[in-house]
Amino acid sequence: MTNNTENRTAFVSGGSRGIGKAIALGLAQSGSDVAINYTRDKEAAEETIAEIQALGKIGKAYQGNVADFEDCQRMVNSALNDLGEISILINNAGVASRGSLITDTSPEEIRKVVGVHVFGTHNLCHLLVPQMREAERGDVIMISSVATESLSGRGAPYNMAKSAQEAIAFTLAKEERVHGIRVNIVGPGLVETDMGKRLVKATRGVENIRELDEGSPFARVCQPEDIADAVVFFCSEDAAYVTGQRLYVNGGSF
Repeated sequence: MTNNTENRTAFVSGGSRGIGKAIALGLAQSGSDVAINYTRDKEAAEETIAEIQALGKIGKAYQGNVADFEDCQRMVNSALNDLGEISILINNAGVASRGSLITDTSPEEIRKVVGVHVFGTHNLCHLLVPQMREAERGDVIMISSVATESLSGRGAPYNMAKSAQEAIAFTLAKEERVHGIRVNIVGPGLVETDMGKRLVKATRGVENIRELDEGSPFARVCQPEDIADAVVFFCSEDAAYVTGQRLYVNGGSF
C-alpha cells in the first residue's frame, strides 16, 4: 500500500478549521507541503500552519474569499510563487444555508451559498488546473455532502450549491483525465465541526453533539479526520486508477 502524497504540494480552501484543517494536516502527515485559504479567522489559520510545520512540512496561509475571482487570483499567484507547482487542489470552503423553505429563501442567500461552493470551486479549478497538467499527477477533490443524495427540504441553497459543485467535478474528470488529473468527490454526513454543532443544536436541540454517539453508526459521530482519510486515499497511489467517483463518508446512514 502506498497511501501517501510524498513530495507534492496541496492547496486546501477553507483550511483553517474543521474538515479543512483535518485535511490539511492529513496531507501534511502523508508527505505534502500545504497551502490553506481562510476568510476571516487569521488566528485559526496560523495555528493550522504551525501544526503543519511541526510535522516537518511547509505550510502557508492566504486570506481571501473564494467566491471572488480576483481574491482567488491573488491567493493562487502567491501560493505558486511561495511553493511552486501545486498538484493537489481540495475545494473544501463552504457555508451553510439557513434552513428555510424555498418560498422563504432570499436571492441574497442563494447568491452567497452558491458563490462559495460553485463559483469558488470553479475559480480555483480555472486557476490551478492548467499548471497541474504539467505535474506527474494531479488531483482535485470536492468536499461535497450527503445533501446531494437526500436533497432534504429546507436546504435548497445548499442542495443546489453542492449538486452544482459535483457537476463541476464529474465534468472536470472527463476533461482532464488525458492530462493525468484525477477528480473525485468526498461527501460527508454529520461531522463534529462548528457547523455540525450548530446544525444539531438548531434542528434537534442538542447542546453537545457527542450525545448523538450512541445512535450514530459505529457508536460515534463522524470526525473531521474520517473525511481527511478519504481525501488522502483519493490523492494517493492506492487510488491511481480512480477518477470521477463520489464517496459518501457517513457510516452508511442517510
